[in-house]
Amino acid sequence: MKVFLNLLKREFKLFWNNKILRLLFFGAPLLYGILIGYVYSKGKVTDLPIIVVDQDRSSMSAKTIDMIQDNEVLNIATVQFNTDNIDRLMIEKTAACVVIIPNGFEKDVLTKQYPEVTTIVNASNVLTANYASGALQLVLGTLKAGVQLETLRKQGTPENLLMSQYEPFKTTFIKKNNRATNYMYFLWPGVLATVLQQVLLLGLALSFASEFESGSFKSLVLQTNSTFSLIMVKVLPYLIMSFAVWLMYWMFTFWFRIPFFENLGALTFVAGIFVMSVSFVGILVSILIPNQLKATEVLMVVATPSFMISGFTWPLSQMPTFIQAIAQVIPLTHFLPAFRILIIENGSFDLTYPYILNMIIIAVIGFVLSFIALHIKKKNVLKELIVNCEIATQEADDEEVRNSL
Repeated sequence: MKVFLNLLKREFKLFWNNKILRLLFFGAPLLYGILIGYVYSKGKVTDLPIIVVDQDRSSMSAKTIDMIQDNEVLNIATVQFNTDNIDRLMIEKTAACVVIIPNGFEKDVLTKQYPEVTTIVNASNVLTANYASGALQLVLGTLKAGVQLETLRKQGTPENLLMSQYEPFKTTFIKKNNRATNYMYFLWPGVLATVLQQVLLLGLALSFASEFESGSFKSLVLQTNSTFSLIMVKVLPYLIMSFAVWLMYWMFTFWFRIPFFENLGALTFVAGIFVMSVSFVGILVSILIPNQLKATEVLMVVATPSFMISGFTWPLSQMPTFIQAIAQVIPLTHFLPAFRILIIENGSFDLTYPYILNMIIIAVIGFVLSFIALHIKKKNVLKELIVNCEIATQEADDEEVRNSL
């Protein structure tokens, strides 16, 4: 028993003396607990942007708009009077729904013509679609009941017969983008993109860290004096291998019968920018942390919560500002909306420009910082090699003098 207790004590000591392990074991649960708590701190979605198309422009349609705006779940991003470019506007405003109030709405209600209010639900995000459509059903149902009761009272209908009379108007909900609200169609691509980001970060974390740790960086510097070449020789293999992974993902769409056919060329280009930005983030960490284990651990901490705070499922607008700021420096945050626009919402390529620009900015900053950090390390290595060479030369000269004597 004493031996067992001594071994147990030794194990605790080994754990406690390992700063990185100690930090990860206690720090990761603390960090993720706080992070996840803040991400979902509101507990419900509010102020989801929607679009209202008011073709009637009447007092009743104005009342409908006011009731929609009063609902805490909904926020009217814009009101327009026709359906021109409505598909593009849905993407630009990231609208969860479009409510179309038809021309002659008030008149038809008052004359019992049974008009129809149509709601187009953007089901590309199942969560926000459910929240928004549920809130709109509540608003329109309340409006319908209020109009019905008021009209029948004015006609002298007894109170006990009010609810058995006609409906003033009907409501229709049409699902757009992922009409079946298929979670595979909604969630699977986002998870695969997260996996690609994670394996890239983990692979590139070892790229320079392994060279520094093994001492082979000196021989690498002697083979090429170009800092740019040193970086690109590490990045290019991952770009090529990522394309192979991308083809594998594309084959999966046939295997699982997922209808991803439109805008594949544009999406492949965006994916290339995404891989580039992730690669330079990984390279930067690998240069700054010249230890394979530590570099891997740091990037794991970054990569693990990235999908959760990317805004792909739980809207980014519902998270605290400081988490939104953290999310902006992660390439996945910008790739996933571009993916959704091109594939799920079938939007035009120019709508992805803001996200492409953000990924390019991350890539450029990552490259510049990597270039500076690697250039400094390369200069230090060259200085060390020159000093060693001078010492070796001096020792050879001294040996030659001794031999001559």
